[in-house]
Amino acid sequence: MLGYFSRTDRIIATALVVAILAYIAWRAITSPEQAMQFGFNGLSVGAVYALMAMGFTLVYSTVWFFDLYYGAAAALGAYGVFYLRSQEHLGGQYDVNSPVVNLLFALVVAGVVAWAFHTLLYSRLQRRFSPGILRVVGGIVALGAGVYAAAVLVFPTQIHLTFGPLLAAAAGLALVWLAGSLYHRLLGQRGRVAFLIVAGVVFAGLAAGAAVLIALSPGSKLYLTWAFSCLLAGSVGLALYRGLYVYMRQRSRSPLIMLVASLGILLALSACISIIFASAPRPLPDPFGTVPWTIWEAHIKGFNLFAIAAALAGFVSLLILLKWTSFGRAVRAIGDDEEVSKVVGINTTVIIAAVFFIGAMFAAFAGILSGHDTAIQPRMGLLLLLKGWIASVVGGIGNLYGALLGGFVLGVIEQFAIWDLAGEWKDVVAFVLLIIFLSFWPQGLIPRK
Repeated sequence: MLGYFSRTDRIIATALVVAILAYIAWRAITSPEQAMQFGFNGLSVGAVYALMAMGFTLVYSTVWFFDLYYGAAAALGAYGVFYLRSQEHLGGQYDVNSPVVNLLFALVVAGVVAWAFHTLLYSRLQRRFSPGILRVVGGIVALGAGVYAAAVLVFPTQIHLTFGPLLAAAAGLALVWLAGSLYHRLLGQRGRVAFLIVAGVVFAGLAAGAAVLIALSPGSKLYLTWAFSCLLAGSVGLALYRGLYVYMRQRSRSPLIMLVASLGILLALSACISIIFASAPRPLPDPFGTVPWTIWEAHIKGFNLFAIAAALAGFVSLLILLKWTSFGRAVRAIGDDEEVSKVVGINTTVIIAAVFFIGAMFAAFAGILSGHDTAIQPRMGLLLLLKGWIASVVGGIGNLYGALLGGFVLGVIEQFAIWDLAGEWKDVVAFVLLIIFLSFWPQGLIPRK
């Protein structure tokens, strides 16, 4: 990685690495209990950075431009939880349920569903049904989805009844699809239909049981708002791509124009959040695992362990999706050459829209985890966006493995760096680390092949 630099540059870079490692080792030897605390804190914060970096890497390595809405998606995820749970869990102190907000999100969901119906089903069904009938059916489906989303937003205290069963059914369908994709990759078409029937019956039974369990568990409301907020943020990301980015990419090949446009979206959404919720920091309801355990004089929260596990699970899920499914092969093909992908028959608009949807969901979940650990604020998305980008650069931009590694490395270095400094210095440390990597390791720890 240092082949492009002079001998002096190599010496400086090596000295910096040795100094960082020596400092961490010295601290670990002199105060192992406190080092364990800082190390755990670094991993838990790094998990949030890793989630941001993974979603960012997925989007960037597909379309090759920086979508700054990604930061707003993190804030939308956190404020979505606040919006849905503030009335019940915060003692009615905040009344933020707004008809305008509900209507806007309902329109976004309806538009996304209408586009999905037209893109995925219209061409397949138009040979059997007239275009008029299909338009009416598509309109009814989209309207129903919008009304449903509005109902969930208007009656958030009933989310375990309105959204829980649907989420369980969607999870069952996703598992059947994933199982079918893995079966096809490993064993081909032989016996695939029988396997899908068996898998469908098994997962349908599990989904039905999960739906009943959720409906009978009011304590699941907070965690259902996680999923619903991520879906809303993903829907906004998809709508922005299909409603704005597609036309801008067709009319201008300059990444700078796309960057400026997404910057405007980030600032506009941040301003809207400030108008609706005010600029003061807001708390999220306490999740599970907030009571710390004491291990070797280090205080470890179960929720932070969950954040680390969530980052690892997100990495494994993306890895399976990209490596073992036809969708993942299409994503890799578009990242290599979008024009050639169109020639060979890949519907690049649909695949990229799905990528934006998934990436925004990762960002929203990272914002939720961060919001439960600290108070949320309207500008939180910008900082999380920058940390996710730094983690991507550190790990190797465009590389999923590097995104995971870079997030944890950034989190640990930040925490150990403020051992002898004030906490405000950690952002300075992060940007200094960025400058070091851009100067000496521009391809990151795990360069993209």
